[in-house]
Amino acid sequence: MKFLLVLSATVDKVTEAIGKSVSWLLLAAILISATNAVVRKAFNVSSNAWLEIQWYLYGTVFMMAAAYALLKNEHVRIDVLSANWSKRTRDLVDLVLHILFLVPFAALMTYLAWPWFWSSFLSAEVSSNAGGLPIWPAKLVVLLGFGLLLIQAFSEIIKRYAVLTGRIQDPREIEDSSGKPETAGN
Repeated sequence: MKFLLVLSATVDKVTEAIGKSVSWLLLAAILISATNAVVRKAFNVSSNAWLEIQWYLYGTVFMMAAAYALLKNEHVRIDVLSANWSKRTRDLVDLVLHILFLVPFAALMTYLAWPWFWSSFLSAEVSSNAGGLPIWPAKLVVLLGFGLLLIQAFSEIIKRYAVLTGRIQDPREIEDSSGKPETAGN
């Protein structure tokens, strides 16, 4: 179990680094969007490539930050139900649902994304829009995003199991300034 916890901590660090790094792509997308709008209005010049790069950047943030959201316990949940459950019940439900739904979904999407990306890469697929960009980088991001989500799901399973069996304190619990434990994301 010690090895799995070290592996989980490593995955968490990688996910955190990627999640924080891709957030800067939002700034790039905003700057490109603003520049494109100014150039289009001021000089009546535009390109589909400018629009597509914005989509690629936003898509990259969404796909690559999904694992980061899972790590930070910021993913969508049905709080109407879980708010009344004990912490142990929430942890058990997270563990079971990660195993039954998240892992199979992320694994299936990773499996399906590989040939989709590879075919696009080998054929040097390009957008059908005039002046459009190559499509394979966007498809690669889908593959990497689901792959990272799958790996982070395994990390979460390891941590939930360790918390439920009393091997570790819940990493989601943080201390606020008064020293009281506060559960992040709940």
